[in-house]
Amino acid sequence: MSEPPSIVELLARLAVLEARLAERDERVEALVAENQRLAEENADLRRRLGQNPRNSDRPPSSEALGKPAPKSLRQRSGRKPGGQPGHSGSTLRQVDGPDVVVRHEPAVCSGCGDNLAGAAEVDLVRRQVFEIPPVKAEVTEHQLVTRRCACGVHTSGAGPATVDAPVQYGPRLAAIVVYLMVAQFGAQKRVAQAVADLFGVPISQGSVAALTARAGRRLDGDFLAFIRQALSVSPRVHFDETGLRVAGKLHWVHSASTDKYSLVYVHPKRGKLGIDAGGVLDRFTGIAVHDAWAPYDCYTDATHSLCCAHLLRELVAATELDHKAAIWAKQGIDALLALKDAADTVVETGAAAIDPKLLHEHVDRFLHAALVGIKDHAGQTSKVGKKLHALARRMHDRISDYLRFAHDPHHTVFDNNPAEREIRMIKLRQKVSGCMRTLAGAQHFCAIRSYLATAAKHDMNLFDALTQLTAGDPWLPQVA
Repeated sequence: MSEPPSIVELLARLAVLEARLAERDERVEALVAENQRLAEENADLRRRLGQNPRNSDRPPSSEALGKPAPKSLRQRSGRKPGGQPGHSGSTLRQVDGPDVVVRHEPAVCSGCGDNLAGAAEVDLVRRQVFEIPPVKAEVTEHQLVTRRCACGVHTSGAGPATVDAPVQYGPRLAAIVVYLMVAQFGAQKRVAQAVADLFGVPISQGSVAALTARAGRRLDGDFLAFIRQALSVSPRVHFDETGLRVAGKLHWVHSASTDKYSLVYVHPKRGKLGIDAGGVLDRFTGIAVHDAWAPYDCYTDATHSLCCAHLLRELVAATELDHKAAIWAKQGIDALLALKDAADTVVETGAAAIDPKLLHEHVDRFLHAALVGIKDHAGQTSKVGKKLHALARRMHDRISDYLRFAHDPHHTVFDNNPAEREIRMIKLRQKVSGCMRTLAGAQHFCAIRSYLATAAKHDMNLFDALTQLTAGDPWLPQVA
């Protein structure tokens, strides 16, 4: 029979066991931490995979062909589909003064066969065909004649100031090139081919680029200065920005716009340096409508109105991320949509304001949703938890800026869609014809986009506006 272990041996064994337990505790703690990290990473990945144009800033084009049926937060308006009463439409209609009239006379009677020359005309059916006549470029030669006076002095005739080269393209042809490049987002090669095919005029890709650059440079003076000044004194301006690849690097296209003026420009920076380069917000004192991106808050002279369409997408995403968030986020969505309907009714009917009782009810619902969100996600350390807490906190802290549209329906709006429409054209250009090769080219493109968008808002024919520009006399809006 073996002797029982001594106290020393027991203590030694105990020390070994304690060391093993401590090692296991450390491993368990490490595994718990790793599990927590993986869970947060998984939640973040699921959040990213679940992003779509309805719950994030992703564009509709980012969805694959198998995208789900669209779900809108809008309620049914009760209107029938199609054009609404008062909409002018663009249907092809007969004109009173056709350019060419061709009469088709019957020669003989279809009944008895008698000759119908001189017979009474009892009816006339008019059918009109709209057609483009064959187009061929017209070449005008300017001959500068030099004559010698009896006194021996040679005097030459003066040609048009715009004709300064042995051979050149005229303003209308140049306007077509710029129209295809900037208004229709063509690439240089395709534009050159189109001009050759349509008009029989040979033109190189370099000439296409040169004509576009010349048009852009002509806007650097009076036109862009006029637009910046007009925007800076407007009562409400919409601001936004989006990324654009220029010379292989990420740049930012900024926009400032109203219902009459558009300014689009490109800058290497997205923040305050890029915003200041526009020359609008740094001296603006009206209502600035934008998303909740922090650099806009640096401009304290402006009154800020935050885009509620952005907020709705964030709240929709919140309902999909967390079961707790689904409750308060849904309440926030309902309050926003109710206030939007009420504000739209005020504008449509010409009423002074939303009914105070209705306004107070839904503002309280919005505020309560924010407070619940702050409480439910306070202290959460996961990315999703922090994101939801920050969202609820922003709703609470910026409630006046978010709900400004409800307190003043006649002077501000629910969303920032006008600004998003301005920069959507930039993304479309990049999608159709790729990135811009040079910063100068991007600047010229944006300047001409500003010109065209402003002309369209003043019901100016875009081709006429471009012809004035390529002739060296850019169109300017009339001061109201």
